[in-house]
Amino acid sequence: MKIAVFHNLPSGGAKRALYGYVDYLDKEGHEVDVFVPSTANEQFLPLKNVSRNLEVFPVKKTGTGYLYSSLKYVPPIIKSISLWDLEKTHKQIAERINSADYDLVFSEQDQFTMTPFFLKYIKKPTVYYCPQPPRNEAILEAISHRKRQINLLKRLVFDYADNKDLKLDKNNISHAKYILTNSYFTRESILRVYGVNSFVSYLGIDTDLFQPQKVTEENLVLSVGSCRPSKGYDFLIRSLALIEPEVRPRLVIVSNFSEPGWEEYLQNLASCLNVCMDILNLIDDIKLVSLYNRAKLVLYAPYLEPFGLVPLEAMSCGTPVVAVKEGGVRETVIHGKTGLHTERDESLFAKATLELLSNDEKRYEMSKNGMKYVKKYWTLKHAGDRLSWHLNRLMDEK
Repeated sequence: MKIAVFHNLPSGGAKRALYGYVDYLDKEGHEVDVFVPSTANEQFLPLKNVSRNLEVFPVKKTGTGYLYSSLKYVPPIIKSISLWDLEKTHKQIAERINSADYDLVFSEQDQFTMTPFFLKYIKKPTVYYCPQPPRNEAILEAISHRKRQINLLKRLVFDYADNKDLKLDKNNISHAKYILTNSYFTRESILRVYGVNSFVSYLGIDTDLFQPQKVTEENLVLSVGSCRPSKGYDFLIRSLALIEPEVRPRLVIVSNFSEPGWEEYLQNLASCLNVCMDILNLIDDIKLVSLYNRAKLVLYAPYLEPFGLVPLEAMSCGTPVVAVKEGGVRETVIHGKTGLHTERDESLFAKATLELLSNDEKRYEMSKNGMKYVKKYWTLKHAGDRLSWHLNRLMDEK
């Protein structure tokens, strides 16, 4: 098939998953062309390496317009991009694809609007992969560092922008005809937020990259993800503080993005609680895989994470996972086999962490189980086959 791919993603898990999909489709013999606005991140895992062609469409900066609430933490140079600027570029990309002989289109999310404007204008049969709907859960409001740090007037402005973005997002997704997502947890969230149906097409990870290495295991635990309140790193610090100092492991956090002020808050919290912690930003995959292998455990405590590739990457490297039993992690980590689930309680989480840290035999058994489990169900080939089933179904309907 001739397939056009659209995205406007930042670096992170969603871009890594998309890279795996495009690589799979290319290796299966499909002709894959990628179309992106200039705001898309193509430095991290560039899709030009795994596609036939990549076209970048400039997003003009015609004035401030009114900005996305999502733009509060991006570099100032991008802040002059308005909704109108971005929608014009999405329309240009859709018209370019509509005028060509593509069999179907695969669309990802937009980092600024969630559901992209692109879906309003594309006429070809299109699969829209929705990793998550807008996250307006009360718990995220309660832990929001941003809203604790701003005055009332700014908060009212942000709330207004957030509500406007939600209406825009719901309008955009009304144009999606075939929606895929990453977990049954997310599928239920899509039903609650949008009131539309979607199908689960589980992701996979690159087991040629994330694999066990012959390195010395260290007394450290690892957590990976953007440095913001929703990732639960402060919960991990408080949990580790409950473990006796003589056996307490060092916590290493690998981040691709930090919310202003949050990294400093975590450093101060760790210092006060006598938890040894390092935060590493934007490290390459070679260093990341080495850390997965050197760590005794991967700790995972984000709030209602839709899916999460981190536990799969850990298990593929042979590292057991201790996770808070929320969101998509319940569909990847098998309790008692490849890791442990706990409630969101610092003492229970600390107990589970210590249980595995002090039991080499049990940790080794979970390590073997995790590697087998990933190879059996969670590789890029498995994910690609699942995606292909939906693409072929869409073609049959066409």
